[in-house]
Amino acid sequence: MDKHSESAGETNPVLDLLETYPSELKAALLKLRDLIRETARQTPEAGNIEETLKWGQPSYLTVRPKSGTTIRIDKDSSDKGDYALYVNCQSSLVSEWREMFPGLIFGGDRSVHFRLQEDLPEQEVRQMIGMALTYHSGKRSRKK
Repeated sequence: MDKHSESAGETNPVLDLLETYPSELKAALLKLRDLIRETARQTPEAGNIEETLKWGQPSYLTVRPKSGTTIRIDKDSSDKGDYALYVNCQSSLVSEWREMFPGLIFGGDRSVHFRLQEDLPEQEVRQMIGMALTYHSGKRSRKK
């Protein structure tokens, strides 16, 4: 799916999945989804993103160019929060985020967690999403 449009009339497995969640959790994940899509539109280096299900979770991949690492969002099955944003645990992203935003809740090297009863830290989340969407292009520029 092109990051600039959503096809009308087609079923979307991500939205179908989110429909099965309790309303408060669904609303929080839809907000996070909107932030990912909006940040992608505002980040030219991210190129086009694809929304799909990976491991049964809403997932966002850069496809042209493959500039980033996959972002996944879902309910949290740990006791760290109510929902989370996940990235590849072999990336350095979560360690970088932990240094940048020490007040947030992290799960190992793969996730940042949020509580439904707390406001989503939008500025921080936008920055984290932008870093994930450009992770591979960022790695290339850091190596030079």
